[in-house]
Amino acid sequence: MALVVYWYDFICFGVVAAAFIGSLWVLWKKEAASRCDEESVYESLLEARPDADGFIRATPRAHVGSNQLWTSCWIRVHPGWLVLTRFVSFAVMAGFLVWDIVEWDASIFVYYTEWTFVLVMVYFALGTAISAYGCWVCFTTPLPENSLRDEFVKTDVEEGRIANSVTYQAKNVWCKIKLQSHYAQEEFQRRAGFWGYLMQIIYQTCGGAVILTDIVFWLVIVPFLSNSHLGLNMLMGCMHTVNAVLLILDTLFNSLPFPWFRLAYFVQWSCLYAIFQWVLHACGFTWWPYPFLELNTPWAPLWYFSMAVVHIPCYGIYALIVKAKNSILPRLFPHDFVRSY
Repeated sequence: MALVVYWYDFICFGVVAAAFIGSLWVLWKKEAASRCDEESVYESLLEARPDADGFIRATPRAHVGSNQLWTSCWIRVHPGWLVLTRFVSFAVMAGFLVWDIVEWDASIFVYYTEWTFVLVMVYFALGTAISAYGCWVCFTTPLPENSLRDEFVKTDVEEGRIANSVTYQAKNVWCKIKLQSHYAQEEFQRRAGFWGYLMQIIYQTCGGAVILTDIVFWLVIVPFLSNSHLGLNMLMGCMHTVNAVLLILDTLFNSLPFPWFRLAYFVQWSCLYAIFQWVLHACGFTWWPYPFLELNTPWAPLWYFSMAVVHIPCYGIYALIVKAKNSILPRLFPHDFVRSY
C-alpha cells in the first residue's frame, strides 16, 4: 500500500518539529549555560564553579546535589526507607506490566501509556540503585569529625541544605558561603553526576507524562473513545492510576527539585513518541492507537497543536503538587520537613 501524505500532514510535522527544536533551545539556554557574569548564572551540570578566592557560590535551584538523590525531605526519615519505597514501587509496577503483557502481548508498547509506565519503572529502578549506593557510601565512610553517622545524615546534611537554601533566597546566587569544615565543603561542592542527572530528568519527564496519560484516559478515552483496546477494566484502571499514585508518593518523600524549564524533556519524550508512530505507519502499520494522532484527517493539525499545548498544564499540575508540598508541609511540620528546590 502506497504511503499517502496530505498537505495538512506537513503542518503536523511542523508542530512536532517546532516543539522539539524549541525544547532543545530551552535546554541549551538553561542546562548548558556555563558562563558566570553579571547577567547569567553558572549552571554547569556536573560541578560547582569556585570564585577566585576559592569559595563556592550558592547552588541554583535547578542544580541537583548528590545528597538530594537519596535523602528524604523528612529529617527523621531514614534514607533506607526511601530505598525500600522505591524498590517496592518498582516491583509493583513490574507486576502490573507483566500482567498487561500476558493479557495483550507485546503489541501494547505502541501505546504512550506503556512508554510512560516503563519510564516510571526506570526511574524507580535507577532511584533504588542510587539510593542504596548513597546509603552505602554514607555508612561506610569514616567521619572523624562526627562519629554518629545517623546524626550526620539527619542533621548535618539537612541543616546544610536549609542554610544553603536560605542563603540562596536571601542573598541570591552571588552570595559567597564560607564553609566551616572539610566535610561540609566536600558535601557542598558535590554535584550529581551523569546518573544523578539522568534520574532527575526522568523524574521530571515522568511527572508531566503520568498526568497527561491519566487525564487523557479518564477524561477523553473512557467517556468518548472506548473500544476493545481502549476501555475501562481493572487492569486498565490500575495502569492509569498506579503510575501517578506511586510517583506522587515518592515526591512526598524525596528531596528532588522540580524546575519549570525541564518541561522541555517532557515535550521531547512526547515528540519521540509521535515520530515513532509516524515511522510505524510509514512502514505499513495502518491502525492508530490514539484517534487524535491520525494524520488522514483535515483536523489533524488542530489535534496536534492542542496536544502540544496541553503539555504545559499537565506539567504545571505536577509542579503545583511539588510546590504545595514545599509550601504547606513546612508550615505543618516546621521541625521535621526540609523544602526541596
